[in-house]
Amino acid sequence: MPAPAKPESSGVTGFDNEAYLKEQTASILERVERFHDKLYLEFGGKIMFDYHAARVLPGFDPNVKMRLLQKLKDKIDIILCIHAGAIERKKIRADFGITYDTDALKTIDDFKDWGIDVSAVVITRYQNQPPARSFKNKLERNGIRVYTHRFTKGYPSNVDLIVSDEGYGSNEHIETGKPIVVVTGPGPGSGKLATCLSNMYHEYKVGVKAGYAKFETFPIWNLPLSHKVNIAYEAATVDLKDLVQIDHHHLEAYNIKTVNYNRDIEAFPLLKRILEKITGEASIYKSPTDMGVNRASAGIVNDAVITDASHQEIIRRFFRCAVEYAMGLVDRDTVERAELIMEKVNAKVEDRIVVKSARDAAMEAREEGKGNEGIFCGAAIELRDGTIIIGKNSPLMHAASSLILNATKHLASLPDNMHLLPKSSIDSLTFLKKEVLEGKMISLDLEETLIVLGISAISNPAAQLAVEKLRELRNCEVHLTHIPTPGDEAGLRKLHVNLTCDPEFSTKSLFLRE
Repeated sequence: MPAPAKPESSGVTGFDNEAYLKEQTASILERVERFHDKLYLEFGGKIMFDYHAARVLPGFDPNVKMRLLQKLKDKIDIILCIHAGAIERKKIRADFGITYDTDALKTIDDFKDWGIDVSAVVITRYQNQPPARSFKNKLERNGIRVYTHRFTKGYPSNVDLIVSDEGYGSNEHIETGKPIVVVTGPGPGSGKLATCLSNMYHEYKVGVKAGYAKFETFPIWNLPLSHKVNIAYEAATVDLKDLVQIDHHHLEAYNIKTVNYNRDIEAFPLLKRILEKITGEASIYKSPTDMGVNRASAGIVNDAVITDASHQEIIRRFFRCAVEYAMGLVDRDTVERAELIMEKVNAKVEDRIVVKSARDAAMEAREEGKGNEGIFCGAAIELRDGTIIIGKNSPLMHAASSLILNATKHLASLPDNMHLLPKSSIDSLTFLKKEVLEGKMISLDLEETLIVLGISAISNPAAQLAVEKLRELRNCEVHLTHIPTPGDEAGLRKLHVNLTCDPEFSTKSLFLRE
């Protein structure tokens, strides 16, 4: 049953993409002009599907940076970097639930969809690891140029060795022909900076005076240190121990306060020395802020909206961190850092409205199921108009499945007691899972529920109405009182909702959690 609706709050934007595109394009072109031959532009963060930016900057187009590159596509080459260790560890990109090497393949395809070809892939810190070697073979057999770079000798202290034929010179020169070389990767630690510097070393050896700049959306350098959008960046990178700090190099050089993150600030003196060694000239950069070309602040049109959105993102990140701890992916001090960030902005989990509703739904399920064994789970979604819909687990379906069916019925103005899934289909699927596949969990997860709903829509007009309303769930806030099963997680990801969950498992079975 839906809770009373709140005043409509959806559709309020805090970010103007067109204003941002105009200033951002001008900033990059101005930087290219400083380096007449070539600019190596390191792209931090995500070029495509930047959902973190879309969440903290409501109105931000997750693909606006691709629109920017499309405007410049006649002037750019793309180099995609991936760390061999990330391939070996099967590191996961959380927003898609896919490994970094799979994300690299997806990125190549996505660039093609935008009419841009990836010029080359670089596997960094390559040591002939079998998974990395297999990935290299796969790319090459699909006609993609692949380079391998090893760990740079002398790094980080011996600049003379780093900038030598034994250091950067031992890496293959990646051939490019355009004035802007965009160097990107699926996540932090991909080796983007080392790739830029290695290629610059080779360029200077043949007389090409290339330059370097960095494009990273967060932290936003000309917003205050205490602005929640910058604190949300700390929350997003809590596992990396990133801290947003005053760029003291910039303050000393210009007497202007700007912010950057600790790793860039700490690395700047070394990076400046390396650049000067490569170019043989004094660097034009006096601070890490100087190196950046980001103009995200030009798109901010409603600071209050962005502040509120960032507050919510900090809470989401706390939940994600707590879940990762329960799953053994991070250690306790990472959770403690996330807790400190929550305290810094005076955030409570209950500030996320769907949390209490989901927990109340779990309590209702527990009351209704008194005397039965099992774990009782609740779920809640906040629709675009502020209406809260809940769902509970049952022997028939998971809480996430119940939630999405209830939400679509509400949006389609269908009665609560109407059954959208035919009993015959549910019985058939249950028989398959229990009797044929000998499964232990026979209730329908969300992915299964969506498939049955889609089939039901062929003959049931009400189910068809519900299917059409699924689009309206995009970007809605969802909370579960348990860690979703793979089928629930996949279904919620496909619906593009903003999911959080309590760090509790929906089963006592260790095997069935996987």
